Amino acid sequence: MADRLAVDGGELAHFMKLLNKSSTSLKGLCKALGDASVTGLGTDDLDSACEDFQEDWKYGTDEIAEQTEGLAKIIGQNKKSYEEVDKALEEALRKSGNGSAGGKK
Repeated sequence: MADRLAVDGGELAHFMKLLNKSSTSLKGLCKALGDASVTGLGTDDLDSACEDFQEDWKYGTDEIAEQTEGLAKIIGQNKKSYEEVDKALEEALRKSGNGSAGGKK
């Protein structure tokens, strides 16, 4: 069964990097939206609709950025846990004399 469980630490690290990059991009988008002015785009109705859109997008992108950052942290913690368990299992097998698959005492 153990030979079917595999965790690729490099892939997890790459995934965390992508999530953190996405979070940073979303935060940049939120700042840009916050700095943008929606007045004078056209009619009062259009200005109002743009302002509503801007508020909705700011809230949504803030939430997505926060959740993405949290997910990256969780993945990092899981990666560290997998590595610790793998190292402890390897050490336990070595101490028991079964360091190789199917090994004998």
